Amino acid sequence: MLRYLPFLLILALTIYAFIDCLNTSEEEVKHLPKVAWVIIILLFSIVGPVVWLVAGKQRAVAGGSAFGGGRRAQWVAPDDNPDFLKSLDEEKKRRGAQDDVDGREDGS
Repeated sequence: MLRYLPFLLILALTIYAFIDCLNTSEEEVKHLPKVAWVIIILLFSIVGPVVWLVAGKQRAVAGGSAFGGGRRAQWVAPDDNPDFLKSLDEEKKRRGAQDDVDGREDGS
């Protein structure tokens, strides 16, 4: 059974790359037309899918600062969002100032 594993992995890689290529819009395909990529993926069983995954499609950069330079287009968790953290600091300062004003009025 273990001797079939390399063939199954190659088949799985080819199927994944084929479906990924079909689901990719024409605007995101790089270097060649989409039809050419499909032919390359299907004809060259190991090299074709690997080349597609590496160079065939525009992929989003996770951080954006190292290569893209822009802000993230995806959802950002609140603890990673600098705008949200800044708003928490401002809220904390505002509440602290409000507590100081309330405390002075009660203590007088």
